[in-house]
Amino acid sequence: MNSTDFFPLLDQFQIEIPSWGFADTGTRFGKFLQPAAASTIEEKLEDAGLVNRLTGACPTVAVHVLWDFKPGTSPAETAEIAAKHGVKIGSINPNLFQDQIYKFGSLASPVEEARNEATKHVLESIAIGKATGSDLLSFWIADGTNYPGQDDIVSRKKRMETALKQWHDAMPEGMTMLIEYKPFEPFFYHTDSADWGMAAFFAQKAGPNAKVLVDTGHHLPGANIEHIVAFLIDEGLLGGFHFNDRKYADDDLTMGSIDPYAAFRIFH
Repeated sequence: MNSTDFFPLLDQFQIEIPSWGFADTGTRFGKFLQPAAASTIEEKLEDAGLVNRLTGACPTVAVHVLWDFKPGTSPAETAEIAAKHGVKIGSINPNLFQDQIYKFGSLASPVEEARNEATKHVLESIAIGKATGSDLLSFWIADGTNYPGQDDIVSRKKRMETALKQWHDAMPEGMTMLIEYKPFEPFFYHTDSADWGMAAFFAQKAGPNAKVLVDTGHHLPGANIEHIVAFLIDEGLLGGFHFNDRKYADDDLTMGSIDPYAAFRIFH
């Protein structure tokens, strides 16, 4: 490919930015407060609009349901606020890890009450997607166990399959389900969606509108991420990326800050 072909494609390239990137950040052990950090969805969308005006490449904003849609928040009005700032609501991210009821997991939990709460939340998330015009439902499933024998792994797998199929079938036409994976954290003995192969399996079981989301930090050291990406592309299962950089694990560092060549390898 020569520069004549390349630069027009680069001009069309779009990156979705996460609303939580404009809020206070820090580490897993605490936040570092910043006076200019956005604290409401309105402020986040205003900041995102500025980024899009400066770059021309970030027209959509990923939202986190529990963090961005507090009780009483109107999804339709939120979409209007986004439009006022020149952006649109992008992927809808349900929160299946924060509430106390998810101590033993959400959709894979042995506790029926937790599974029911997860389904209720996901159906509400789908409704938010409809109201905001989003066509992406994105899952990071934090479920897993910390000790051998804590739960039956096969039973958890089957509960995952059942829930994802149910949620897939509840999506409106034109919406895509994205399934993420992570080898460890917050659970350390096993996670129920531990790698790209498991995520691909769950996507195929869920239905034709389910695909795999690749988070570049969600791999064990030495993983050949570009090989994984190529494989998923060839199978028609690549749904998207969460780009970040890392030294050891899910460090969530700025993309290119540690291994700038990684982005080239993935895109190549």
